[in-house]
Amino acid sequence: KKVGPGYLIVSPFRTEEGRTVLVDRGFVRIETPLTPPPAGTVTVTGNLHWPDDRTSSTPENDLDENIWFARDIPQMAGILETEPTLVVARDVPGSLAVTPLPVTTENIPNDHLQYAVTWFSLAVIWVVMTGYYIYRSRIGLRGKDA
Repeated sequence: KKVGPGYLIVSPFRTEEGRTVLVDRGFVRIETPLTPPPAGTVTVTGNLHWPDDRTSSTPENDLDENIWFARDIPQMAGILETEPTLVVARDVPGSLAVTPLPVTTENIPNDHLQYAVTWFSLAVIWVVMTGYYIYRSRIGLRGKDA
């Protein structure tokens, strides 16, 4: 989200054993011209991944324009004639225009301190307001008795 709109590039990849799988090569900005996958023998380093991108608000894929709004592995595998297996690349030599987005924990924000301060502050404010409410209620009751 810091870079702007773009596409994840998913391509078929044939292994030395003859298996064909899907490879998520990474991200390319919309204005960047698409480059073909590297030719020849390529070593891809990555993670096996079973994404769950489709939700009730995800639009249907635009197959005519080859734009997918979710990594729908079974459908992609059928169209690209591969096994329903996705490798998310960490490194693909020769893919200069494509930036791999590996599956790691390094970009997950650690906002735990912010959350703790927020919730504990709300708890303290709630206790103070409840105490003030009880105090005001008791003063009000004494005033009516006098």
